[in-house]
Amino acid sequence: MSKTFLTHLKCSRCSAVHSAGQLQNLCSCGAPLLACYDLAGAARTFTRESLRGRRRDLWRYQEVLPGSADAAVTLGEGGTPLLPLKRLGERHGCPHLYLKDESFNPTGTFKARGMAAAVTQARALGARKLAVPTAGNAGGALAAYASRAGLEAYVLMPKDAPPANQLEVRAHGANLILVDGLIGDCGRLLAERKEKEGWFDVSTLKEPYRIEGKKTLGYEFYEQLGGRLPDAIFYPTGGGVGLIGMWKAFEEMETLGWIGSERPKMISVQASGCAPIVRAFEQHKPESEPWKDAVTIAAGLRVPKALGDFLVLDAIYRSGGAAVATTDDEILAGVRTLARLEGIFACPEGGAVIAALPKLLECGVLKGEDTMILFNTGTAMKYLDVLARAFDVVSKD
Repeated sequence: MSKTFLTHLKCSRCSAVHSAGQLQNLCSCGAPLLACYDLAGAARTFTRESLRGRRRDLWRYQEVLPGSADAAVTLGEGGTPLLPLKRLGERHGCPHLYLKDESFNPTGTFKARGMAAAVTQARALGARKLAVPTAGNAGGALAAYASRAGLEAYVLMPKDAPPANQLEVRAHGANLILVDGLIGDCGRLLAERKEKEGWFDVSTLKEPYRIEGKKTLGYEFYEQLGGRLPDAIFYPTGGGVGLIGMWKAFEEMETLGWIGSERPKMISVQASGCAPIVRAFEQHKPESEPWKDAVTIAAGLRVPKALGDFLVLDAIYRSGGAAVATTDDEILAGVRTLARLEGIFACPEGGAVIAALPKLLECGVLKGEDTMILFNTGTAMKYLDVLARAFDVVSKD
């Protein structure tokens, strides 16, 4: 397997350059750092043709990932299916509708991608104690990958996080710290304790490499569509790392000569009970304001203020995309519809994108003949308590 062509880190706001050879969190200006690569050098071995004989997990993209694939902390993440949604597409007049189903990942969600890259690089650079604030799934993923790596993990989670996520953290031997509040409160407590405790913070966008694992989504569906990009991507957005990562992947692909300047319309989907990106988009603002009293059954969407919101909004604006909110009842109806029409039992966040589809068709942002990829970010099995209660009040199709 070819080596990584990682060269340095660059601030996403002020463009300051930082070393990739030591543990890093945010830039001194407070913005996230992004990994940069020698793409000209990578292009010598990283070609569409060279991918044909490679391993099937996300480490097939070694040249544009941190660390060494041979030393990766991996559980087989990536390589998830792109499933045609024929019956749902017929219902909405969309013959080219697909679902990227991330429930096939280790730990059952897309969080495995980012944690695989982050834990791999953190261990390589000397970290021994990793900590994360989480709405649920990122904590489970960190616990699993830290266990795999032989590292300590500290997971700060709201007290009302799904029981499955709490059990998952404990099962992997991580230290679970329950907090009376939301994910932002967990983050503040982590910041207060990390220096004293010797924790390395792997919060969303507060370290540079979770985004690198997530960007492989873009490389994967490019391959799965036969070497092209879709017209639109529907992405359930809490922290928005996957959306930012895919946008970064497209820029890399253009530099590599795989694509031109075309980009999919990036559609950010949030819950109406916590929709800071949607509100900022509707007000044409470059970043969001914190959402007060965030409430939604989709725990992954309950992020009142994303650190990388300005990057999410920039991708939406530049792509001619949109941001749309869905109610909890619509989310549950989306879960039900996907299960009954396509045999896919999605998490609430996945249900949100199903609910968002007709909204974007009705307002004319998308056309029925467009090629569209919807994201299910995880398995419903982690939300059985929520779904069991909620399905009792969802109207029948």
